[in-house]
Amino acid sequence: MLRGVRGATTVTANDREEILANTFSLLTDMIQTNEILPEDIGAVIFSSTPDLNSAFPAAAARKLGWTAVPLFGTQEIDNPDGLLLCIRVLILWNTEKPQHQIRHVYLKEAVKLRPDFSPAN
Repeated sequence: MLRGVRGATTVTANDREEILANTFSLLTDMIQTNEILPEDIGAVIFSSTPDLNSAFPAAAARKLGWTAVPLFGTQEIDNPDGLLLCIRVLILWNTEKPQHQIRHVYLKEAVKLRPDFSPAN
């Protein structure tokens, strides 16, 4: 069974190190929360808002050792109502867990996107 695990985070500036560090933290939270093993990942899609161009967020996954996991990065549309400085992730995960057991992770200002998935809920 293929499931999607969503996550998002933000940075305070278009800074390479901050983009990679916050993406790394997001990925770490996503895999720990859901007990995801790299060999069970089908692919990972990363998107970032147009104001982020100093690093590919997918590079953070390589720091996790995901050398065999297919990674894809894209830029989101320039939506005037969108959350700025935002990185989103979709992990396509082969698991037997039912949909209601999947835990999506939204960090920093990205909790505004899905307050129902924030750590407080």
